Amino acid sequence: MFTGIVQGIARIASINDKPGLRTFQIEFPDGFANALEIGASVAVDGVCLTVTQLHGERAADFDVMQQSLAITTLGSYAENSRVNVERAAKDGAEIGGHPLSGHVDFTAHVAQIRELENNYVIRIAVPPVWLRYIFAKGYIAINGASLTIAEVNRDEAWFEVWLIPETLRMTVFAEKKVGAALNIEIERSTQVIVDTVRNMLSETLGPLLPALESLLQQQGVSSAHLLNSIKAEK
Repeated sequence: MFTGIVQGIARIASINDKPGLRTFQIEFPDGFANALEIGASVAVDGVCLTVTQLHGERAADFDVMQQSLAITTLGSYAENSRVNVERAAKDGAEIGGHPLSGHVDFTAHVAQIRELENNYVIRIAVPPVWLRYIFAKGYIAINGASLTIAEVNRDEAWFEVWLIPETLRMTVFAEKKVGAALNIEIERSTQVIVDTVRNMLSETLGPLLPALESLLQQQGVSSAHLLNSIKAEK
């Protein structure tokens, strides 16, 4: 498990492709790899990877399967790419963000960047099917960083996060440009609530559910907004 508090920025020192496998050698910032062991888990841009070989206390190898390369941004990285890193949380660790599994749900893209005084706003375009799990003031993990969602636009399929200078300093977000791909892990308790309510409505209403959706739309309310209201009351 991870906490979503990025502990530093690392560099991909080398990439070695084998049949069905890609090995990343990653160089870490000072102190990050102290007492790191083979078999340990490290979140690399939000993807949980396992240490397969150590190179002193500054670097380690990670083997990544083709499936992980295909469904995350790792497949597009080159040597010298910079990534967010976090070591697995220890028992009793303070959860400064929210619990993360390191299992990326989907990739999204930077749609817009606005730089304000002491704030940096990133608008992220999302595949519409995932919007049901994204709510204003809820948590989401972007490249392994636990962030609070500021605003959601369901009609245009995007959400925004606001970053303070310290977050920019400790992560790679300042390097991302419009069009850049990002790893997204949704907050699990939100997913459970949404899926439970949807299943309950489906089982209870059955054939009437499409009619309810239509009625809600006529009133200017979507089922996503209804679920948001239910979640807010919990």
